[in-house]
Amino acid sequence: MDFQKEINKTTGFTNLELLAKQVVEGFISGIHKSPFHGFSAEFAEHKVYNSGESTKHIDWKLFAKTDKLFTKRYEEETNLRCHIIIDNSSSMHYPKVKEHHLESLNKISFSVLATACLMNVLKKQRDAVGLSIYSDQYEYYTPEKGSERHHQMLLNRLNETITSIPSNKNTDTFKYLHLIAEKIRRRSLIFLFTDMLQASSQPNKLFEALRHLKYNKHEVVLFHTYDSIKELNFDFKNLPTRFVDVETGDHINLYADNIKDNYRKAISSYFYDLKMKCTQYGIKYVEADTTKSFNKILMTYFTERQKFA
Repeated sequence: MDFQKEINKTTGFTNLELLAKQVVEGFISGIHKSPFHGFSAEFAEHKVYNSGESTKHIDWKLFAKTDKLFTKRYEEETNLRCHIIIDNSSSMHYPKVKEHHLESLNKISFSVLATACLMNVLKKQRDAVGLSIYSDQYEYYTPEKGSERHHQMLLNRLNETITSIPSNKNTDTFKYLHLIAEKIRRRSLIFLFTDMLQASSQPNKLFEALRHLKYNKHEVVLFHTYDSIKELNFDFKNLPTRFVDVETGDHINLYADNIKDNYRKAISSYFYDLKMKCTQYGIKYVEADTTKSFNKILMTYFTERQKFA
């Protein structure tokens, strides 16, 4: 049975919660444990070992140096706190689709569905989830909470995001990533969904903002959303065509083949640099090519994460 086609027959984005639940149940059942868990306990300090205490946390390396027994004290392990950030600029609604479903996703519908799936997994663990949505303004913010009421409020906001198509909305990624980083004070797992198009002209500002998100020992996962056919390979018919910037309204008339080679080299170089910088800064980079299988992208990430859980 083709699980993805069966889901499409039963529900769509009209019931985002049900769709996310069905998707998650489809691939979480294939792995042995949740890909998410509370952050591991962290070492805090040494204390003198008292006779009769458990020897489990004795620091034997320190004993070899000092000939004295000390135990390691740890900060208590806490439940996971997660904050999800979605870029809602006009470019994230490209390409236009007649109906959002698993086999027809653009960048914003991929981001919304992936967010709903992540929320579903975290809800099962009673973990706290927060949400930020930005474009040319800070459209929405709510801190991390774990209640059912909060969960439903986030789903309602995600539904609004998928149904409201912004017109000529630019992306102020740098400004709002810095602002969001200041708001998240407690150690959290941060997911960022964006096409990174603004950043291509100002990469240094982007990397500075991403580093700020890593502050306070946050774990950051970047889902880089893009359409590989149009935005990476520039696969357009070689006819006189007007190309319009959906964020600024600027346009240019040209034959696609006249710039295809140079465009591909430039965008491929930018994508490569983005991956390398994420690796350098300890940020998990996930390719979210919306022309590929949604299930495969999320399943691959979950499976990989589980290996290190």
